[in-house]
Amino acid sequence: MQSLRELCLSATTLREEDIRILEDLASKLQIFADLSQADMFIDCPTADHSSALVVAQASPSTARSLYSGSVVGQLATAGNEPAVMYCLSTGKAVIGSRGVSQEQVVMRQNVVPIQNGSGETIGTLITEQDISKQVEQEKNVEMLKETTEHLSETLIQFAVPDMPITSLMHEGMILFDQTGRITYANERAHELLQQIGFESPHKGVGIEEIFAWRVSPEYFVRHGGYVQEELARGRNFIMMKAVSAARKPDIIGGIILLRDISDIREKEKQLMIKSAVIKEIHHRVKNNLQTISSLLRLQMRRSSSPELEKVYRESINRINSIAIIHEYLAHDGLDKIDFKEILTKISKIIVSSMRRSEQSIQVLITGESFYLPSNKATSFALIVTELVQNCMIHAFTERQEGVIAIELVPKENFVSLSVTDDGIGMADTQHIWEKGHLGLKIVETLVQEDLEGTIHFRNTGNGTEVTILYPIHKEDADDTAEDYGRG
Repeated sequence: MQSLRELCLSATTLREEDIRILEDLASKLQIFADLSQADMFIDCPTADHSSALVVAQASPSTARSLYSGSVVGQLATAGNEPAVMYCLSTGKAVIGSRGVSQEQVVMRQNVVPIQNGSGETIGTLITEQDISKQVEQEKNVEMLKETTEHLSETLIQFAVPDMPITSLMHEGMILFDQTGRITYANERAHELLQQIGFESPHKGVGIEEIFAWRVSPEYFVRHGGYVQEELARGRNFIMMKAVSAARKPDIIGGIILLRDISDIREKEKQLMIKSAVIKEIHHRVKNNLQTISSLLRLQMRRSSSPELEKVYRESINRINSIAIIHEYLAHDGLDKIDFKEILTKISKIIVSSMRRSEQSIQVLITGESFYLPSNKATSFALIVTELVQNCMIHAFTERQEGVIAIELVPKENFVSLSVTDDGIGMADTQHIWEKGHLGLKIVETLVQEDLEGTIHFRNTGNGTEVTILYPIHKEDADDTAEDYGRG
């Protein structure tokens, strides 16, 4: 097995002083692993910065290791190790990311940057710790919490009528005996029933005289001893829940709970109105964007310059991508968008508009559905537009057939979006930004400023792979996919 120095000299561009820093840290790695009872690694950026190389590893002698063998010399890419690549690109630590190891053990991963005297990030120090017992305890605590909640509900339901708690309840409460006669009703029950024009629940009055067929013995039997009905008058809405207590074969009484839901219904009404207005706004924005797109298309057809036609077409594709987002929002009226569905639409429209008549370019969409806030979805849509356009312009210039593969992988802390083509590839990933392409500048701006993410280029040998890593913030998180581990 190669030493840390040999690996760094053969696969990285690290200087001699940087390698000495890593060697010094690696000499203490075993001590750190034993003290933290965790597997520890040092990863360094490869020469083209498209991936990271594992140059050192230490397994704890004080705890069970998550790995059966050495992973030194293996590569970590943006696809399988987003936290590592994000840390190398930004110099920011990623703490507390959860994942699953190769042996299917739940673990916690911390990634912190290793910096030299000039403040440059020359590697990452990774800690991976078995937390399967902690996860099991969390599940037990959650079960205990649910059990406690159920117990609390039961105690309240069968509270003794004379207890002071009943007068403090926000809900109205009525108890009745086996004959259906009211044995107790708190003040709140009187207030709520008066709001909707029902009789007051005085002691001794039959519940059927107040609630009619809704609480008849036959109705209870038909609904398994539990009845829920909404009572309304004007703008007042009351939710009635009635439960009969039975000692087979007879009903020995029961309880009726009343809750004022007028505010809830009013808010639902206002939300419906706002939702309709928002959907109409998105619909009009989409129509306006499509009008602009049509005007540009007319102008493009009047142009005799191939270069100008290219600029028009790229602009039209950008406008159409934004229009697709607004079309989705106008249809569903939601703040979050299933981006995998959007990916399919955008990529196929772009390929169809840009391919030559004799070309056959396929688009393959893989990965999991992931919901994004509308503003982030717009940024992602523009990014995909630029990357797919870039494939069509540069990857297949001299080819009649090709494949563009787009993969969306949501992880616990990141969303990974990869666009890969099987075209002519890139000669030099290190200087890709120096060419000054507008499309790539747009991508760079959107990724770094809108998404606070990173972008990674890799020459696959059969084409080019571009990977976007978007760190998920708490306010953006919705659905997450399966966790990941090293390798």
